[in-house]
This record gives sequence, C-alpha cells and structure tokens, in this order.
Amino acid sequence: MDRRELPRDLPVSKSASPQRIDPPLLVQNTKLPRYLFMAVWFALAPAVLAYGAVWLLKPPDALPPVDLIAKLRWLVQDQPVPAGIVLFTLFEMALYHWRHYLPLASAAGIGGRSDLGRELRREYEHAAQLLDEAERILSKRRAAVERHVPAGARNELADALDALRELMDSKTLDEPRFHDAHERASRLVSRYLGHWQKSELREYAESILIAVGVALLLRAFVVEAFKIPSGSMLPTLQIQDHIFVNKFLYGPTLPIAGTRLWENLPPRHGDVMVFANPQNPSEDFIKRVIALPGDKLDVDSGHPIINDWPVPRCLVGNYEFKEGADYSKRGELYVEFLGEYSYLTLFEDDRSEGRQGPYMVKPGEVWVLGDNRNNSSDSRAWFGGRGGGVPFANIRGRAMFVWLSFGSEGGFSFDRWLTNVMGKPRLPKGAPQELLNGIEKCLAERPPVEKTTPPPPK
Repeated sequence: MDRRELPRDLPVSKSASPQRIDPPLLVQNTKLPRYLFMAVWFALAPAVLAYGAVWLLKPPDALPPVDLIAKLRWLVQDQPVPAGIVLFTLFEMALYHWRHYLPLASAAGIGGRSDLGRELRREYEHAAQLLDEAERILSKRRAAVERHVPAGARNELADALDALRELMDSKTLDEPRFHDAHERASRLVSRYLGHWQKSELREYAESILIAVGVALLLRAFVVEAFKIPSGSMLPTLQIQDHIFVNKFLYGPTLPIAGTRLWENLPPRHGDVMVFANPQNPSEDFIKRVIALPGDKLDVDSGHPIINDWPVPRCLVGNYEFKEGADYSKRGELYVEFLGEYSYLTLFEDDRSEGRQGPYMVKPGEVWVLGDNRNNSSDSRAWFGGRGGGVPFANIRGRAMFVWLSFGSEGGFSFDRWLTNVMGKPRLPKGAPQELLNGIEKCLAERPPVEKTTPPPPK
C-alpha cells in the first residue's frame, strides 16, 4: 500500500509542525555508551548468570535422579553447553525486558532517545516497534491487507502512523500528544492489522525455540562438551575436566543416518579424540590415537612401537599425583613425541604390563592408548584382552580445550581453564618445580618432526 496516495484527514501545517530532530545527533551522543551498555547487560551479564546457574544446578554425585528437579539437574550437568545456551537466552530475554530500569540505561539512550524518563523510554520504544511492525505487515502482506481492510480504514491507519512518527521525530517530545497518538495508532493497528501481528508470547517462544535449535545443531555438527570421568588420560586430562570437542574436523555425522556429510579420516598420529566405545557404543571414551590403518603396533611396558619404530620419549622424573580424591600415587613421567605433537605420558609404579602385541590395525579403524599407560582401558584391553581398534564410524571428534575444571576437593581449578588439550604439555598447579624444569628440558631437546613421524607400514 503506497501511503503517498492516501488522503490526510489530520493535516499539520508547516508553521504548527514540531521541530524535527537530526537523527544522527542523538546517535552520536550515545553511541559508545550504548555499545558498552549492550556488551555488559546483554552479553557479559547473561553469560555470567548462565554459567552460575549451570554450576548451582550441579547435582551431588551420590544422588540418583529420582524426581523431576533432580532429573533436570542431571540433564543440565550432563549437557552443560546446550543448557548454558538456553539459560543464556532466558537471562538475556529477562534483562532485555527490564532494560529500561538497568543502570546507565538513560545515558545509553535505551528506548531511542537520551532525553526520556524511565517510563516514557519504554512507551517510546513500544511506539517505535509498533511503527516497524506496521510497516513490515503493510509491506509483506500488502495484497491481503487490501483485500480485507477497506480503503477508508487504510487511510485512517496511515494517517495515525504518520502522526505518531511526526511526534516521535520532534526535537522536544510533547508527552500528552505523544500518548494520544500512540494510543490511537495502537488501537488502529490492532483493529485492522491484528490478524497478522505476532503476540509477545509467540515472540518469546520463537526466541527460545531458536536458541534450543541452535544449541542442538552446534552439538550435533560443530562442537560438543564432554566430561572426563576417569584418570586414563592423566596427566594430560584431569578427572573433572570439562572439554569441548571439535565434531567438524573429521566430518560431521548426521544424527539419525549415522553417515558423515564428508569425511576427513583417519585422524593423525597423536590426536586426542572422543569416540563411542566399540564394546559398548552407549559409552563415550577419550584416548590418544597411536596407530593408523595398516600399522603394526607393539607396546613394550606401555611404550608404543609403530612398524618396529619406537616412539621417541624423554624422561621427566618421578611424579606423585592423586587420581580424584584417592590416596597419592607415584609413577614415572615422560614426554612423548609423535608427529608434530609433544605430550605427557604416565607410567604408574608396579603396574607394568610387559610386552603386548603385535597388533595389526585393520582398514577403517585406529588404535588408541590412554596417556596413563598402565591404567587405561584402551585398544590393548578390549574384546577379552585380544585388543581392537576404533572404527571410523565411532569417532565423535577431536579434543579442543578445557572450558571448566573442578579439583579433587571440589571447587574450581582455575589454572586448568582454557588448557589446550593438543597444545604444550603442562601439569596442574602445584607440581614440583623440578618436574616443570624437566618438561622444559625435554621440549628443548625435541627431535625434529621428520624423526618423530612413524615409518609407513611394511
């Protein structure tokens, strides 16, 4: 509908028309405060609140999910990333609803102008949204509006919208006239365009559904959160580390079909990957890739030998550690070099397995070992001790970084946050300085990559 062709029943003379605002003037005065306001209240604040809510909803490990609240807590803790996205959205929606009452809202010009009182800011913004929504309906539903709304009613509506816009653009807002114009425009939009308007409940529902959908898509195809439940990857990964896994790297898997959109397999020697346990696909494991299709693998007291080539290693020293809240344990700590990766491996005292293998890696699978070599249920132990590989179809993705970690006594382990699983080897906070020095010495003496790359299968 072209409003320029409609008659005006409430003309405004030039002499009586309000003085109009230069729109960029208000924007210039509030641009930086507005950006800061948005960043603090609609990004940082909901992120902190969502993070805190996920933490507070953590259930005690000993309590099973027997009622609805307990089941909700277990669900949130089991899938913290999707839950965090949904909680972030809910908190952001709540803050946005009360944005006019937040600190610094006036200085930031929230509501459209910086010269408005708190209540008037809300009404002014509602009026702006009403104008936007009416223009959207009149543009997208033009044919339907012309069929169902008489010409006289369309003219009356166009005049009311123009009168409201004229008042909102004035340099000094005439509050009584603005209230009357807003009320009149709202009444006419509801009467003539109400059939095409979205309810507030529908808008909230759509926002929540979009957030849930984005969370599920990210989880299915891009990145997923996993929790480390055991010490099989010590010291690279600690018990109660929460990590993100890149599901896109090896090719995203379609959830129902189980096929990959494309394939970037096999993984590289040394990758830390998450996969479905070949013996029990309902369980997810995390281990390090040691041997690829066609490789022959031997393991000598936990030290891998690939195609008759011992993987280079460097002794760091004796390491005393706790596996969860258990008593202290001891073992030898090494830095192992495989391809371009350098990583820590642990060999617990009195748990040597002797010589194992040879194992032949079949096409379409990889063999994996835990970094805690003498205390890991990995390829060597599966299928009744005969050993077995991880089929490509079971691979979920490659480990990225630690995004949350808890200590053995509870509480946050801040030193673990943002630890790159595939990055430089590191020990938890409080490790003896001589071990830290030993790691640096081993890294300084690292062989060149061509000498840490396994030979091809014979």
